[in-house]
Amino acid sequence: MATFLYRLGRTAFRRRWLVTLLWVVVLGGVGLGAAKAPAAGDDGTSFMPGIEAQKAFDLIGERFPGSDANGAHARVVFIAPDGEKVTAGDYRMAVDELVSTVAEGAQVDSAVDPFKADAVSKDASTAYATVNYKVKADDLTDASKDGLEKAVDQARGSGLTVEVGGTALASQPAAGGSAEAIGIALAAVVLLITFGSLAAAGLPLLTAVIGVGVSMCAILALGSTLGLTMTTGTLASMLGLAVGIDYALFVVSRYREERANGHAPREAAGLAVGTAGSAVVFAGLTVIIALVGLTVIGVPMLTKMGLCAAGAVAIAVLVALTLVPALLGMWPNAVLSRRVRKFREADKRDGNAKHHSETPDNGGTRWARFVMRRPVAVLLLGVAVLGVLALPATHLEMGMPGDEAKPTSTTERRAYDALADGFGAGFNGPLTVVADVKDATDPQAAAATMAEQIKDTDGVVSVTPPQFNEAGDTALFSAVPATGPNTEATKEIVQTIRAERPGLEADTGATFEVTGSTAMNIDVAQALQDALVPYLAVIVLLSLLLLLIVFRSILVPVKAALGFLLSVLASLGTVVAVFQWGWGAGLLGVEQTGPIMSLMPIFLVGIVFGLAMDYEVFLVARMREAYVHGERPGQAVVTGFRHSARVVAAAAVIMMAVFSGFIGSGESMIKTIGFGLAVAVLFDAFVVRMALVPAVLALLGEKAWWLPRWLDRVLPRVDVEGTALTSQTRPSTSVDVEEHAQEPARTL
Repeated sequence: MATFLYRLGRTAFRRRWLVTLLWVVVLGGVGLGAAKAPAAGDDGTSFMPGIEAQKAFDLIGERFPGSDANGAHARVVFIAPDGEKVTAGDYRMAVDELVSTVAEGAQVDSAVDPFKADAVSKDASTAYATVNYKVKADDLTDASKDGLEKAVDQARGSGLTVEVGGTALASQPAAGGSAEAIGIALAAVVLLITFGSLAAAGLPLLTAVIGVGVSMCAILALGSTLGLTMTTGTLASMLGLAVGIDYALFVVSRYREERANGHAPREAAGLAVGTAGSAVVFAGLTVIIALVGLTVIGVPMLTKMGLCAAGAVAIAVLVALTLVPALLGMWPNAVLSRRVRKFREADKRDGNAKHHSETPDNGGTRWARFVMRRPVAVLLLGVAVLGVLALPATHLEMGMPGDEAKPTSTTERRAYDALADGFGAGFNGPLTVVADVKDATDPQAAAATMAEQIKDTDGVVSVTPPQFNEAGDTALFSAVPATGPNTEATKEIVQTIRAERPGLEADTGATFEVTGSTAMNIDVAQALQDALVPYLAVIVLLSLLLLLIVFRSILVPVKAALGFLLSVLASLGTVVAVFQWGWGAGLLGVEQTGPIMSLMPIFLVGIVFGLAMDYEVFLVARMREAYVHGERPGQAVVTGFRHSARVVAAAAVIMMAVFSGFIGSGESMIKTIGFGLAVAVLFDAFVVRMALVPAVLALLGEKAWWLPRWLDRVLPRVDVEGTALTSQTRPSTSVDVEEHAQEPARTL
């Protein structure tokens, strides 16, 4: 591995213009494909096949072919001034006029008058009109939206407060471009401080942006074919930018180190790619394993997001191995620190060749020695801190927050609150019951019996009359619970209704299923919770095998996995404390706390596992390199920190900066993921990898690198520490950059 990458780095350095041109052509090609590709549409894939709510939802589409269960809808809510009623003459006329005006829209399927549909609250202070459209929300024309908005504005002129919920006029979250811009700006500052060179700071940013550009353009180009959207690509953008900067950072840092050790530019590039590049390859593989592992969950959207992000990480690895050394070939001295450049200029004038190591004893060395003098205290303190932070995770509640989680500045949130005040907390989360009565002797009586028994269920406040399809073999009716959509009580109501099914089937000869947004969220949360253990098993086992091959040790991979569990539980606990309990939520712009989105924990687990293994590989690979080259275990830890601590810390800060940029997103899930990933990197890089890892290695000593002989013979050798390169390379005796830049190609 190291030898192949060494040759690749030297070749990319020598053929720098060709390599750069190839990446420009690739970027231009996928960019042109993205510009020419049609917009991605709905591929018709179920959100989560196999769960009851999804099967019932699909049955509605099958048995009611004239309706689109995914069609856009609007719920227009009318609130009379205090002490007045919406049934008053002028107000009623305004409501009727809105309904009749909206019903004339070309894309409108139906507009239901609240006074005819009994959609008026008991005190007559609130009413709502339901508008259903023939097309999905994304397919609504501007004319349809404008028609609804104008009708609403006209109704407001009567003195009524009018708010609109539903999907037709749903406010879109803020664009994510600013998140990337914030992350890039913060990363630039960190890189500049770390390297002390504008070129060294700019090169990782440039290559990361190119890699993300290729990834996102490819997603857009394939969007219509594979059903990919910008939402699908959000994770790819987030991770591609973060790992792209980090991977380039490690290669550039190693290049600077090799130049300081006296190697010529081309040789230094080869060594950097052969050593740091090997760590990049395996670190990238661990992230890719975690992302591809999302396919075992069984959620098509998660599968697409994971595969897109895995592709972005793979591109970031390729960029670090090829484009980075090519750009180093164009500016071989520019990325060096000012101090080293000054020394080299002096040596050039004097005709001397000296090594100017950039890594004497530094903060990383001093920290490593401090930890190794007090390993037990550091280990206990680190575990205690992360353990306390993880405690809130035991109270995790999962759900899919809807309009209630939006800011009060949105009309959807105000409509939600008005309906809850006027009709009860459960009105915003009705349960849809699909009764399959084709095998019943009397379909009408069977559906009526089901509706009546469900109405008698504790916690159900009302049930609508069953509505049949044209074939008369399927009936729909709604059951309104007394409690809100995301409460534990509502979950128990759904479970109770489903538990009544065997008895009803025996009595009526018909069956039913429960769906609707509330039931869908409950089923999704349970399915994801059930899938978490097999998902963890898959990614942990595969990654442990990969780390076993890389480090040729039993205990180091196990330690890495246990450290990951600590950091991910601590980050999940922090997410619960902020987004569920509301601790400091106002500082992050979280206006409404509640259940954590069902997809969040599994995203956090998968991504954080990959990133945690990143830092493990980068940091411990350098320790392994020192140990293999003859250093004692304790000294190898210190050497690893001397060379890698500052760069790992900078990489972690950069990742935190990139992820923190997404906290400002208007999309609740993206905000939560951004925060969760940022704190997870904080815990994993600075507590687990920087403190617990050296403490554990100090306590283990030689045992840390133990591997049974039989296993040593079986495992393939990948030489991530670059042992094979020591016999092929030698320090340069010349300081003339131009001479080495023009050297002819040699076969190694």
